[in-house]
Amino acid sequence: MASTYSCYSLSLSPIPNSPNLNKTQLFSTRHYTPSPFSSSISKPWSPGIRATNSSSPSTAVEEALKASQEAMSIENLQSFVNINLGKWNGSFFQFDAMGNLLHKVHTKLSVSSYGEDELLSLIQTLYIKQAASSGYEDEEEWAEYKIKETNMFTVDKYQQIGFFPNERAFSLRYQTAGMLETVLRQGVLGEDDTGEESPKNLKLPSRKPSIVCESCLYSLEKDMRIRAFQIMDPKGFSEMLLIFLEERGDGVLLPPSIDNNAEGTDRILPFLGKWKGHSITKRSGVYGSTMAEADTVASLEIDDNGQIIQDISSTSAAGDVTTNVPWTGIKSDNLVTFNGGYQMTLLPGGMYMGCPCDVGKNVVESASFHLEFCWVESPGKRQRLVRTYDVEGLAVSTTYFYETKL
Repeated sequence: MASTYSCYSLSLSPIPNSPNLNKTQLFSTRHYTPSPFSSSISKPWSPGIRATNSSSPSTAVEEALKASQEAMSIENLQSFVNINLGKWNGSFFQFDAMGNLLHKVHTKLSVSSYGEDELLSLIQTLYIKQAASSGYEDEEEWAEYKIKETNMFTVDKYQQIGFFPNERAFSLRYQTAGMLETVLRQGVLGEDDTGEESPKNLKLPSRKPSIVCESCLYSLEKDMRIRAFQIMDPKGFSEMLLIFLEERGDGVLLPPSIDNNAEGTDRILPFLGKWKGHSITKRSGVYGSTMAEADTVASLEIDDNGQIIQDISSTSAAGDVTTNVPWTGIKSDNLVTFNGGYQMTLLPGGMYMGCPCDVGKNVVESASFHLEFCWVESPGKRQRLVRTYDVEGLAVSTTYFYETKL
């Protein structure tokens, strides 16, 4: 029999103090250092600020700007709802922080909406194919999980959305990993789940993760998408990587799958070479104002000593500012660790996820940090999403990259 669950939004749990962090609050209020992947963040316009003289021209300008922003936020919300609508047939994959595949689960997602304009809401119901109970392998059961509705308030305040309507890409923040835990419990344990906090042979997300980030990229070739979740444990270390590979349509008979030929192919191969493209950086929130655009060139090579050499350069749209970030690292199996304290976990299917080796260290040093998801859907074309956080754990901006191989 199918089961029903509900998802609730909570405030983001800060990373607790680690014994080796000298009792410093990890998410402090000190100023952060801008990430090399995005431009500096200017203070957003506040609709609460008003000119002293109510009849001054500046008041009229502010009112016009506010009206324009509200119209844009409604348009963005409508676009976000539209790209999610429909029935999605999918596969869910759990990887550990080293990129090892732990579990695969068949899922279905039904998405609808109701309301109009600023009252528009997105309704999502996730169906999880339950693991067969002993002696009932031939029976197919699905657990039902009702995800809390998404609306203007939740995507702006709680989820701190980074949305690119034309590129069909977005990033979201979650306060808990409850939905992901349910997928694992129902898909791996099924009705045999006894509710243990640490079931045997199943790694579950922390109950109070420091960060849960979803990055979604849509296929450039078919009606398919990848929703990638990065979970950082309470101490700020990468805990696990989770992937939903979903195809839209009622007639999809088999769920899409990742070509997991990791035994015979080095997962770093799709990313090697020089890539040229364009980036767009947007401030977090449903208003989604564009902060910067740039032309980018990125290269990834392996030298004669086996070291990983990465070089990323970015030139502003005006052509007056160019930044260059060279990194050197080492590769161990499916994990690339760079000298700057950043790591990339290589996944099958032309994907990788990147994050700091230790978020706590970044926060103690009052340095911003970023999480990254990259998908090489076909040889020579790739998309990336980079989510930048401040030292308080707030997602301040998101950058979308589209790049082709030279």
